[in-house]
Amino acid sequence: ELSSLLEKAGHTVAIIDKRPDAFAKLPPGFEAKRFVGLGFDREVLEEAGIKEADAFLAVSSGDNSNIVSARVAREHYHVPKVIARIYDPMRADIYERLNIPTVSTTRWGVKQMILMLTHPGEEIKETLAAGDLFRMRVEIPSHLVGKPVSSLNLDGKILVAGVDRGGKGFVPVGSSTFQEGDYAAVIVQKDAHETLDQLLQPIGEH
Repeated sequence: ELSSLLEKAGHTVAIIDKRPDAFAKLPPGFEAKRFVGLGFDREVLEEAGIKEADAFLAVSSGDNSNIVSARVAREHYHVPKVIARIYDPMRADIYERLNIPTVSTTRWGVKQMILMLTHPGEEIKETLAAGDLFRMRVEIPSHLVGKPVSSLNLDGKILVAGVDRGGKGFVPVGSSTFQEGDYAAVIVQKDAHETLDQLLQPIGEH
């Protein structure tokens, strides 16, 4: 999925996987270069073009393999952008201190599930600023229809960055108002979820 999206965006992509059958998952017509081997094997990395690479993403199923690959890419080949997927949140914290950006899918998934349990109708799209901010998609309730988009903003806590209306999005301006069926893309400070819930509830239910 990641490789496909990068290629569609116009990037030249090379994929390394130790299992040849893994490439069968790629969509038809996919033009990325494919190399069988380990992501930290320097011979394989060089064959894949790491010396000219602008970015390296370590996304295998093993934390150890990912961090070793990421460190080789950063420290030996000096690739400008290196990111590692790490399942273990505690390891992710350690590797962040080594200056290797990590994506902890376990931590993200847990936050998403907790939010779905405690904040129905809201969905975390991503965490920002080391988990201090969340980008969320929220359905606009009926009592906010016709109200200014800015009525959902709260200085330093909540910001409506965009509105999804009928499958098309726009960045709101001062005169923008909510319409029925709208969804808002909201940036929320980590301690402001309850405040957002209150703003989304009809008056009298706070």
